[in-house]
Amino acid sequence: MPLIVQKYGGTSVADAEKIKHVARRAIAAKDKGSDVVVVISAMGDSTDDLIALAHQITDHPDEREMDILLSTGEIVSSTLLSMAIKSLGQKAISLTGAQAGIQTDRVYSQARIRSISPQRVQSELKAGNIVVVAGFQGVTEDMEVTTLGRGGSDTTAVALAVSLKADACEIYTDVEGVFTADPRIVPEARRIPEIDYEEMVELATYGAKVMHPRAVEIAQIHNLPILVACSFNDKPGTVIRGGIPMEVRNKARGIAHDLNVAKVTIRGVPDKPGIAATIFEPLAAANISVDTIVQNSSVDGLADLTFTVTRNDLNKAMKVVEPIAKSIGATSCISDAKLGKVSIVGTGMQNTPGYAARMFRALYEAGINIELITTSEIRITCIVNETKVADAVRSLHKAFQLDQE
Repeated sequence: MPLIVQKYGGTSVADAEKIKHVARRAIAAKDKGSDVVVVISAMGDSTDDLIALAHQITDHPDEREMDILLSTGEIVSSTLLSMAIKSLGQKAISLTGAQAGIQTDRVYSQARIRSISPQRVQSELKAGNIVVVAGFQGVTEDMEVTTLGRGGSDTTAVALAVSLKADACEIYTDVEGVFTADPRIVPEARRIPEIDYEEMVELATYGAKVMHPRAVEIAQIHNLPILVACSFNDKPGTVIRGGIPMEVRNKARGIAHDLNVAKVTIRGVPDKPGIAATIFEPLAAANISVDTIVQNSSVDGLADLTFTVTRNDLNKAMKVVEPIAKSIGATSCISDAKLGKVSIVGTGMQNTPGYAARMFRALYEAGINIELITTSEIRITCIVNETKVADAVRSLHKAFQLDQE
């Protein structure tokens, strides 16, 4: 019997009626002759509500307790969905991440899946159940509850699909697939019918919220196609897979943007061997992910070093960096949290000149100053003032004619 893993995001299960709608969709898949595993996110904004509640208790919530707290959101939605399925006459059972056999490392709030023991899920499927798994969570080898970071339910779904050797992995959300840009900013943005894994990883990493990048990376490693579609209709969505035809790959594919950007600049850094390691090794040890890094040319043996982190990590990064800056004799350490980034992505950039020039010209003509630039083989990202991000997305979408087939 074919096996389908479906994942539903928080907006798809935001209230009782929407949960009942998801239950009917899961049952419909079962009635077509498939075994069905459903991975579920927390209802609506409940994760944000729990975070806000924790910060009403303390300004510095304990990381372990925070993960246990946040894991309850998905447990609530999974149990409610299981109840809804049963009320419609179909067998179902809800499982926590631990019960589903998801084992992680011990990095609280950003845990990574180490392994999945699928036996419990498989036995429940054999018993005729639709299995509803709480996404976004797992457990360490010593039974500590962990969460996988925002968007982690996507990772749960893809990892389970791989572990169970599923025939399909379907990610359902409140949008109709992957678009050339955020339709809320660019109304003429188009749905992309098919997109390559590499392009999707870049779009997701640099701001496209429709998929978690780690989930796409897992799918790419195991060559698992993913359907991204809307839970509220039956439109075709977007398929993420390898082997996209060459004529489709030979151009820019989408614009991503992200407002969760902060910049740290250390001024007057002594230009000598080992300084970069002295700065960045402690950041890595604190589980702070650094994105763009720029160092200017040395003048009189001193240079300025700038890097970006998420706004969420800025305070933690400054606590790490400020004493280091003082210890190495840097003149100052400053930050700026009022930034955003905008990126163009497409495999056509690998061998075709002119993409960067066109991007920079479009931003110039829109009156947008570029703070920093970072690139990969298939992406160019510009850091700009947060107030200019929407204008940047619109100008680039037009410049690269992404509204056209």
